[in-house]
Amino acid sequence: MLLADLVAASAAVAGTRRRLQKVGHLRELLERLAPDETATAVAYLAGRLPQGRIGIGPAAIRRAFPESESADATLDLADVDARLTTIAETRGAGSVARKSELLTDLFEAATAEEQRFLAALLFGELRQGALEAVMVEAVARTIGAPPGDVRRAVMVSGNVAAVAAAALLRGPEALDDFRIELFRPLQPMLAGTADSATEALDKLTAAGRSAPTGADASSSKEVAVEVKLDGARVQIHSDGDTTRVFTRNLREVTGAVPEVAEAASRFELGEPRQIILDGEILALHADGRPHPFQVTMRRFGRKLDVDSARETLPLSVRIFDCLHAEGADLIEQPLRERFATMERIVPADLLIDRLVTSTTKDAEAFTAATLEAGHEGVMVKSLDAPYDAGRRGSQWLKVKQAHTLDLVVLAVEWGSGRRQGKLSNIHVGALAEAADSSSSATTLGAADFVMLGKTFKGMTDVMLEWQTERFLELQTHRDGHVVYVRPEQVVEIAFNDVQESPQYPGGLSLRFARVVRYRDDKRADEADAINTVRQLLERNP
Repeated sequence: MLLADLVAASAAVAGTRRRLQKVGHLRELLERLAPDETATAVAYLAGRLPQGRIGIGPAAIRRAFPESESADATLDLADVDARLTTIAETRGAGSVARKSELLTDLFEAATAEEQRFLAALLFGELRQGALEAVMVEAVARTIGAPPGDVRRAVMVSGNVAAVAAAALLRGPEALDDFRIELFRPLQPMLAGTADSATEALDKLTAAGRSAPTGADASSSKEVAVEVKLDGARVQIHSDGDTTRVFTRNLREVTGAVPEVAEAASRFELGEPRQIILDGEILALHADGRPHPFQVTMRRFGRKLDVDSARETLPLSVRIFDCLHAEGADLIEQPLRERFATMERIVPADLLIDRLVTSTTKDAEAFTAATLEAGHEGVMVKSLDAPYDAGRRGSQWLKVKQAHTLDLVVLAVEWGSGRRQGKLSNIHVGALAEAADSSSSATTLGAADFVMLGKTFKGMTDVMLEWQTERFLELQTHRDGHVVYVRPEQVVEIAFNDVQESPQYPGGLSLRFARVVRYRDDKRADEADAINTVRQLLERNP
């Protein structure tokens, strides 16, 4: 297939807001692809290079951009993929200049439309609306399989391009080949929000009452209320001899947290000796109260003396879910069954503190005790819920003491007075639409967010120094004293209330907004959506 055909399909997808039309454009393209083109085409449509990083930064890409373009569309996908592979594999002395030369050659062979597409792909700014969920549906319709089967394969593999290539080549039976693999991390399940434990319990038990006929009516009345730790979420993979640890962003941090491997040595694993667990690690004071999140994150420094850091800031491990154990995938099992497996294998002192209850009185008492102990809140979970990897569902609800939202910084203003020379007042926004899944392949632009206001409150001098450097790296353009940035940095914002405001596009703003912390452990597509903000307004008119 010619690259021009893919570019045209990308433009067609970007040009419509209707889901069925997006699916139709993608399906038409998928049906025209040769088997060896599918993985490349799907990766491009998702805004991702199959090669990953090719070793050329933004400045070098701009320098390589030619002054002319090809008049005819002659590049095919295989040719483009081969050229980018050559660039990625170029090493040694003079490699930077050689990479730039090869990239210029590629651009010169492309039409103007293809150049713009390739530049956006290389910059990581390609956004044509081909979200993973839409691609999943297009693949399902093309091969005649239930979308849920394709979704599960993508969920456990984390690679929609690989799933699409296999499914289009071999049909629906290829989906059975995609299973959870030890040492290949899954996207974590995400939680919704509730204002109180009572509200959360009411929501979950109401869902239980509406369960299909034949469901266990008695079990649907009970929920799990867990301590919500303000630590670093981790996924632990172990075979008894080797343990590897991944962050919520799927980055491996095994070397920085030896306490996890020591904890894993205590697991009572049967055969085959395999387990994948979801949990948190955090630093605790001697009295058991938690250190702030920022203190825990010091253990993840790039140039950290781990032994010394461990002596001064030891980490504790707490497990709250089990995704795979002893050769069996558990993500489709209800939470109560995953609990049972986890409790059989993991020592009790490594498990999260939890209460299973059907009464709001007990849930609120547990919440109060959790807050008194210095933790940030509780998680309320349905015992019937599967582990919905990479999705934010209604079966896990987080309850915090104060209103907070994870938003994305869209722009920053230069400060004045004491903050002269520092980037200070941040413009924050929520996702325009909640993402159907978390995919590292998804790249968001400013148009995907709805601005909710500005704040300069809660910023320390250290934070001002950091954010000035950070946002200058992310800047896209300036308008007077405002620096606009790529929407990549997530920030946790606390606020008193949501109010209607004609000043902002979404008609909403946050009262008394202040910065709690910057969330380097979250991607922009994991931020809260504008619908969540509207729900807060509806609850507190």
